[in-house]
Amino acid sequence: MSAAHIATIARLELTQRLRSVGWYVLLGVFALVLVGVTALAFMVYSWGDFVGAGVYSIVVNVVLLLVVLVSPTLSGNAINGDRDAATLAAIQVTAASTGDIMLGKLLAAIATGGAFLLIALPFLSIALLGGGVSPLALLVSLVVLAIEIVIVAAIGVGLSGLIARPLFSVAATYLVVAGLTIGTLIVFGLGGAALRSEATNYSRPYDAQGEVICDEWDTYTYEVPRFDRVWWALAANPFVVLADATPTEFTDDGYPVDLFGQIKYGVRMAQQSPVEQRWDECDGGFEDYPTPQESMEGTVPSWFVGLGIQVLIAGGLFAGAWSRTRTPARRLPPGTRIA
Repeated sequence: MSAAHIATIARLELTQRLRSVGWYVLLGVFALVLVGVTALAFMVYSWGDFVGAGVYSIVVNVVLLLVVLVSPTLSGNAINGDRDAATLAAIQVTAASTGDIMLGKLLAAIATGGAFLLIALPFLSIALLGGGVSPLALLVSLVVLAIEIVIVAAIGVGLSGLIARPLFSVAATYLVVAGLTIGTLIVFGLGGAALRSEATNYSRPYDAQGEVICDEWDTYTYEVPRFDRVWWALAANPFVVLADATPTEFTDDGYPVDLFGQIKYGVRMAQQSPVEQRWDECDGGFEDYPTPQESMEGTVPSWFVGLGIQVLIAGGLFAGAWSRTRTPARRLPPGTRIA
C-alpha cells in the first residue's frame, strides 16, 4: 500500500462530493441547527456553575446524531457507486492496490463525517466559555466521537463493497446504524417489559396516632419489568458508548451536571434489580436513598464492550468488502458492471 495512492483516491472522492451544491447546503443547515440547539441548551442549563458542561454535552450528542443520519448516505455507495458508473475498474488497473482503494474510500468517508465536527467546533468553544467542562471529559468525548465517525464510515464503505446495488447498500447501512441506535432501545424496552418478576415492597406501619412502628414491617407484592436482565442491549448504542465513556462531573449533591451523566445514570440504574424495595423510616427512610453518584459507583461500565461490538461489526464488513473488491475477482454478483 502507498500513502500517496491512498491520499489521491481520497482526494478524488472528496472532489466528487465537494462539487455538489447540496453538500454545502447540508453543512449550512447543520450550522443553523447548531445555532438553535446551542441557544436552547443555554436556556436549559441556565443555572449553577456547570452551564458550559451541559451545553457542550448537548452539542456533542447533536453532532453524533447528524453523523449517524447523514454519513450512511455519503459512504454507503462509495465502492458500488464507482462500479456502477464504470470508474472503479479504471482505478483497479492502475498502480493503486485494493488496500489503497479501500483505505482511500474510508478516509474520504471519515473526512465527510469529520466535516460536521469542524462545523461544530465554534459552538463547542462557545459552550466551553460557560465553564464546568473538565479537560478529561473534553478529551474523552471528542476521542469517542471521532471513533464513532470512523465506525459509521467503515460500516458504509464495507456494505458498499459487499452489496452490488448502491441503493440497497445505502439502505443496508441505514439499517445497521438504526439497529445500533434505535434497535438497541427497542430490544431493551420490549425485553425488559416481557421479562417480568414479582417484587416485594417493605415499609414500616403506623399506629392509630400516626407514629411509626419500628419493630414491624408491612409488605405487598406486585409485578415489575426486569430491565436489569436486558440492560446489556444498550451497550452497543453509540450515544450510550459516548456517555458511558465520558467522565462524569457531579454537583455537590451528587447529581450529574450534563447530558452525558444523565444518560449514564439512566443506563446504570437499569442494572439494579427492582425485586426488593425497602423504605425504613426508622433508619432515615428516604434520607438514605443513594445519590446518582453513589449509584453509579456501585455499577459496571459497559462502554468498552459496546465499542468492541461496533468495531467487530465495522471491521467484519470492511474486511468482507476488501475481499470482494480484490482483483482479479473469482466471482462477482450477477449483473455486476466491470467496465
